[in-house]
Amino acid sequence: MKHIARKRFGQHFLSDAGIIDAIVREIAPRPGDAMVEIGPGLAALTQPLVERLGRLTVIELDRDLAQRLRAHGQLEVIESDVLKVDFAALAARLAVPPATKLLRVVGNLPYNISTPILFHLLDFAHLVADQHFMLQKEVVDRMIAQPATSDYGRLSVMLQWRYAMENVLFVPPESFDPPPRVDSAVVRMVPLAEPPPVDAGRLGEIVQVAFSQRRKLLRHSLGKWLEQHGFAGDFDTHRRAEEVHVAEYVALAQATTP
Repeated sequence: MKHIARKRFGQHFLSDAGIIDAIVREIAPRPGDAMVEIGPGLAALTQPLVERLGRLTVIELDRDLAQRLRAHGQLEVIESDVLKVDFAALAARLAVPPATKLLRVVGNLPYNISTPILFHLLDFAHLVADQHFMLQKEVVDRMIAQPATSDYGRLSVMLQWRYAMENVLFVPPESFDPPPRVDSAVVRMVPLAEPPPVDAGRLGEIVQVAFSQRRKLLRHSLGKWLEQHGFAGDFDTHRRAEEVHVAEYVALAQATTP
């Protein structure tokens, strides 16, 4: 029976064989990798991955699709909202003693909740070797954006603090069934081996305050926040939020953490 894409799950199924091959090449799966796929859908990417891996763990929220996937003998199916998945427990279970393995995470993320998924995974970055995700191109542009550009924002800062990222593949709407109304792209995310030590909650708070009024100078937003938190250091608030580099936001978080 043909599966009808469900709007509430943001389902757009990858169907272009050439694009699928290109994504698999970028992921470069190896036998024995501890890989997890988010949103396998109709298994367009799942099948070529598992053929190279031998085993694959998939996370699928759609009950009907999860049931189909369970019929595949080489898949472990976790039927769940990915935002509720404990990737630390998953990493501990997939690691083969005595060796420890970092997770490799891949997926065609539902565009309607892609940002919450990225932030959820941020908490587990120390357990991850790399991540390859299909996302709305607009989101990928924001992830990798540099300061002093219109795409640079909260998502850019929070992810660049923890990952090295690059856009590795453009994917047009006609590569999906049904086609989305936007262009897509595949991003590679590799956790930094030695990220700056910082309280992620405090960094997130600072960045959110800074970009809450991104068209105004920071003295109207972050400047007041720094004053309230007793910051006495040197920081130029006569700039807009998009002009401040990631390293500067990190330094502020380090200096103001209780």
